[in-house]
Amino acid sequence: MPLTDGPRPAWPPAVPDREAFTALVRERGAALYRDLPWRNLDDPYAVLVSEIMLQQTQVARVGRFWERFMALFPTIDALASADTSDVLAQWQGLGYNRRALALKRTADLCAAERGGQLPCTTEELVQLPGIGPATAAGVVAFAFDRPSLYLETNVRTVFLHELFPNREGVRDRELAPLVADTCPEEGARAWYYALLDYGAHLKTQVANPSRRSAHHTRQSAFEGSRRQKRAELVRIVLAAPGIAVPELAERLDAFEQAAGRPCVDADVFDGIVADLVSEGFFRREGDLLFA
Repeated sequence: MPLTDGPRPAWPPAVPDREAFTALVRERGAALYRDLPWRNLDDPYAVLVSEIMLQQTQVARVGRFWERFMALFPTIDALASADTSDVLAQWQGLGYNRRALALKRTADLCAAERGGQLPCTTEELVQLPGIGPATAAGVVAFAFDRPSLYLETNVRTVFLHELFPNREGVRDRELAPLVADTCPEEGARAWYYALLDYGAHLKTQVANPSRRSAHHTRQSAFEGSRRQKRAELVRIVLAAPGIAVPELAERLDAFEQAAGRPCVDADVFDGIVADLVSEGFFRREGDLLFA
């Protein structure tokens, strides 16, 4: 089924027309195709794991993590049955630990309520923890090979580079109808692979076109950030379950001092620990913390 029933959107002027654009993307995509381990799979769960891992993480880093994770937790039921601490332990090195926690919660829900299966529509997928519109669209396109509106950074890069070469501040509401219009009714998977591979290539050849998106944000520095402190606390508690809070504070201070930074303010430390407990990363028993 087509993504929209209305008239086709107006095509930007003075750029390759729709047919020329799609032909160009297919040609470049074929030449630049990346044979990644999570591609051409009909397993929605395996695709979801890859899509979650690829959020804000480079493809080159994801490969070995995805293969190890899938070997340990090959199905939704296997992930649901695993201890959260084991899931977080396997996520270390990918960053953004919230993604692992959300993926575990999604597995728990699907195991309990859906017979260990993911839903097959974007509308249902976005109701699950940690799954936004782009991730849901990726599962629909890549696992089910059905049309979807998959608008992520590499796809955005291609459309900005080819169709809005001299525009700044282009909004997704302008891009989304064009992305939907070019997605074929058959072969959505191959089409988006072509866009992703061409977009990844463009970023190595020209100033990143996605910076001309109105939605582009520069990632804040990790070193010395609250995010780094959170990640280090998770790593310490995973390695030493049942660690006392004062000792955890001492270990975090040692980590900061080894990097040439001052000790962590007590209120900042208490706030991070409280956040990690409330978010489900830690379980607190008196003065002891467990992952």
